[in-house]
Amino acid sequence: MQIVSTTTNLSVAVKAATADDRLEQAFLEEMLKYCNPQGGDKGGFSGGHGEEHFSSFLNREYAALLSLRLDLELGELR
Repeated sequence: MQIVSTTTNLSVAVKAATADDRLEQAFLEEMLKYCNPQGGDKGGFSGGHGEEHFSSFLNREYAALLSLRLDLELGELR
C-alpha cells in the first residue's frame, strides 16, 4: 500500500517567489483584511481576541494561494 500526500508545501512555493510575487501577495493580504471584517459581533461565539490574531494567518495563506493563481502585474508599475 502506498500513501500519496495530497497537500502541497506552500512555504516552499512562497520562498521561491520573486519580489513581484511577494508584492502581489502583500497587496492581496491587505485587500482580504477589508473583505473579511472581524469587528462586528462580539457575542459568545465570536472567537474573541485570539480569533483576531489567527485570522491574519488565514488571510496570509489565502493571499499566497491567490497570488500563485493570479497575475496582477503590480511589478510592471515601476
